[in-house]
Amino acid sequence: MPMKTVKGSIAKTVQPSNYNCSKCPAYCCSIYERVQVTKRDLNRLAKYFGVDLDTAQRRFTTSWQGERILRRTSDPIFGKSCKFLHPETRRCTIYDGRPQVCREFPERARCAYYDLLQFERAQQGDETVLPLVQITFRNGNK
Repeated sequence: MPMKTVKGSIAKTVQPSNYNCSKCPAYCCSIYERVQVTKRDLNRLAKYFGVDLDTAQRRFTTSWQGERILRRTSDPIFGKSCKFLHPETRRCTIYDGRPQVCREFPERARCAYYDLLQFERAQQGDETVLPLVQITFRNGNK
């Protein structure tokens, strides 16, 4: 198994991935209503944009039930998406400055959204099919 070392971190075993983000409409950036932003993430955003911490917090995040999250914006496919998702290319516009949770997703060798996309495209015989997904938790919260 390949080892991956990130500057300043311990090497860990990384499984080869079985998904291709460049062929996905960015489900992970769209269907989750809350992308958590830690203090470290906020510092990374401030540095990336060359602004102070207060400015980064005000411009790029909001608060939801005491949790600091990334702002969302209108999206032509899913209705809403991450503020930093490019609506046409479906790519992150701040890839090097993105929060840790985005860096770690999907945290395994497979991505369920990519699997769903590939399955539906094969079933329909159409590489342009785009299944729309909404996550609803048992307690009724999204």
